[in-house]
Amino acid sequence: MHDVALKKVTIRGFKSIKDCTIDLGSINVFIGPNGSGKSNFISALFFLQNILDKNLQRSVGVAGLPSLLYGGMKKTKSIEMEFFFGNNSYGFQLVPNDSGSLVFANEYYGWNDVKTNVRRKVPYGFESEYDNGGSNNINRYVRPVLEAKRWKVYHFHDTTASSGMKQAGMLSDNVSLHHDASNLAPFLHMIKNSYPESYGDIVRAVRMVAPFFDDFVLEPNADNSGLILLRWKQIGLDEVLGASQLSDGTIRIICLAVLLLQPPELQPSAIILDEPELGLHPYAISLFSELVHRISADKQVIISTQSAELLDYFDADDIIVAELTSDGSKYTRLSSDKLRDWMDDYTLSAMWKKNIFGGQP
Repeated sequence: MHDVALKKVTIRGFKSIKDCTIDLGSINVFIGPNGSGKSNFISALFFLQNILDKNLQRSVGVAGLPSLLYGGMKKTKSIEMEFFFGNNSYGFQLVPNDSGSLVFANEYYGWNDVKTNVRRKVPYGFESEYDNGGSNNINRYVRPVLEAKRWKVYHFHDTTASSGMKQAGMLSDNVSLHHDASNLAPFLHMIKNSYPESYGDIVRAVRMVAPFFDDFVLEPNADNSGLILLRWKQIGLDEVLGASQLSDGTIRIICLAVLLLQPPELQPSAIILDEPELGLHPYAISLFSELVHRISADKQVIISTQSAELLDYFDADDIIVAELTSDGSKYTRLSSDKLRDWMDDYTLSAMWKKNIFGGQP
């Protein structure tokens, strides 16, 4: 696994998570019933993403402070997280202030068991100052990883007519795929022109799920060449169609294909997906799983799912079961060795439905 993949995450006092430490591998599939905390783990990684983007206050404003603290403000006085990669880590402690927001009580870099505080210009400041670095040689190993934002959360849930992926986008907004694919057309346009082989892989993958699909039509707007809209053609028809004429499942598999088949140098080191199976046909789930395995030798993949069927495309050792206990969310990685006798007769999805390895309400 790559040196900047997430090896381990420690979370305390966040949403349904009182205190947990989770070891991560190349493929990590979180499953659990509603309210178990599987999506809250993904939320913690998105929370990190917002912190590195200097958007902590916006994140708190959207979610509301009480909902971020485990058990509310009376029960929990701080949120602590630490993210481990290679021999290094980045961590922080956030505390509520009198105005109902969160501020940084501490922020640090780590190397093995050594921690060095980030040089903060503003004590109890509203945003991260990770880019100021610490006071020793750990800087050169940690800060570049954080600045590169190599761990990214994606969710392609919003496929409504007003979603970004169906709206015209700035042609120049093509450096990386946005977390919600709101720059899908500009990004695809860039890939088609700069990475034709990867573009061909994407088109072929979409055709496997949607045999009627011919190709994308990626041309700048005739009235404003700085804008581009996602359009496409159907086999056997001359008419150019819009994104609104794609089913929800088809446009989601397009987003997933673009994410997973874009050139590796454009992908983050850790690709984190919240419920990617939503709206997908069983064959599309099979294709998605195949693409995950294809990239997992070089990239880390972390998935939250409610789909029992998705489990059958992965090994037991890839699965992490989320359960909500009286002591908060708990996460248990399955073991192929421990399930060996069961696996002779049952698939992972059947074992999940029979509650053999827990996680059911």
